[in-house]
Amino acid sequence: MASPVCIVGCTGALGFGLALRLGREGVPIIVGSRDAGRAREAAANALELVPDGSFTGLQNEDAAREAEIVVLSVPFRSQSETLTHLKQVLTPGQLLVDAIVPLAAAVSGKATRTLGVWQGSAAQASQEMAPEGVRVVAAFHTVSAALLRDLDHELDEHILICGDRSEDKNRVAELVDLIPGLRPVDCGPLEMARIVESLTPLIISINVRNRARAGIKITGLGR
Repeated sequence: MASPVCIVGCTGALGFGLALRLGREGVPIIVGSRDAGRAREAAANALELVPDGSFTGLQNEDAAREAEIVVLSVPFRSQSETLTHLKQVLTPGQLLVDAIVPLAAAVSGKATRTLGVWQGSAAQASQEMAPEGVRVVAAFHTVSAALLRDLDHELDEHILICGDRSEDKNRVAELVDLIPGLRPVDCGPLEMARIVESLTPLIISINVRNRARAGIKITGLGR
């Protein structure tokens, strides 16, 4: 059996979609939420959609203790508070996969705009807030949460990955490769996350104008 993956913010659209897709491929999922009851409810809902999956609902801090890979999929406005609590339980060697986008919608602005993050990106802010020894990789910013949740939809796009260590990016790439139709692309160091995060509002704008659910495909890679 694959090693468990914790998804903090799994009660949200993107986190829940990732849980379903990974759970269907045999990855045990630890569903994290600020409220343990909501986490258990989300785990039960996931099990209904993926009966062969393994889903356990726990409060965020308890959930993060249970996996070497922790996916951070919370709204930008909740990033600081969430990591403040997780700092108590994250340990050196754990990998934090940051899927946060600093959309202006977090402060009642437009979803087609991003907010300035003085560290450079939400992922770099997470690295700054994470305990020493916990490394951050940015990923999953451009895939549609709705399409992840629609298990009848055949995915066909690339997942852009940014991180400062090849070993860490390879671990996330292996996770991406488990989901049929998703293909990982190494985009370089973590500082490149500022560009990748800005693609989300671009895609939102494209989708609104074209009534689509577009993703990202990089040509010339041979896969």
